[in-house]
Amino acid sequence: MLPLQEASVYLAIGSTDMRKAINGLSIMVEQHFGQDPFSGDLFVFCNRRRNIIKILYWDKNGFCIWHKRLEKHRFQWPQSAEEVVTIGPKELEWLLDGLDFTSAHQRLHYRAVA
Repeated sequence: MLPLQEASVYLAIGSTDMRKAINGLSIMVEQHFGQDPFSGDLFVFCNRRRNIIKILYWDKNGFCIWHKRLEKHRFQWPQSAEEVVTIGPKELEWLLDGLDFTSAHQRLHYRAVA
C-alpha cells in the first residue's frame, strides 16, 4: 500500500528506462527532480509505451518500489514542458486507475449572483 496521506507526489515527465532499480531511480530523483529521495515523498516514473509505472519512496528504514504494468491499456501520462510535475494523492489514484488526472474532475468556478 502506498503512503498517500502525507506525501507529495512528483511525476518524471517523459519516459524512463524501466530497467532502472532503486539506485538509478534515486539518482534521478536527486539530479533531475532536485529532491531528496529519503523524504518519504512519492516519485513516479513511466516507460515509453506508457504501460508500466514505477513509484519510488523511502519507508522508515528502506526504499520501496511500487510497480504496475497494464496488459491492454495505457496510462494517461501527462505532456508538459516541465521535467517534473507535482500532483496530489487523489490525482495519483486517478492516474493509476487509467484516468486523465488533468481533466478527470475539473474544479468548477461560480460567480456570485447580484
